Amino acid sequence: MEYKIKSRIWIETENHILLGEGRVTLLKAIEETGSLSKAAKSIGMSYKKAWSLIDAVNRRAEKPVTTSSIGGKGGGGAILTPYGKSLVDAFETINKNCWKFLDEQISKISI
Repeated sequence: MEYKIKSRIWIETENHILLGEGRVTLLKAIEETGSLSKAAKSIGMSYKKAWSLIDAVNRRAEKPVTTSSIGGKGGGGAILTPYGKSLVDAFETINKNCWKFLDEQISKISI
């Protein structure tokens, strides 16, 4: 029998969530699609919820995480800023290192 330790990581600022798995998934989808509405649709999230999450991240972060352009003939769009990309990368590194550490710890336990 194999045992696993499960955990979820999130980063807070002033007791409010800045980043977690869901927000990072949304940010990565924005990077892939170039649009908040397309990103929300691609991960099965309503546009209203996606907009609310991105607004919260941008308000709580030290610098803007995304930038957007207003729609027009070609439609609007959204992209991750370099700071946003660095936050996503940092979060993913922390998450992977946490899982690796937990896997190493559970392997030391004989249950």
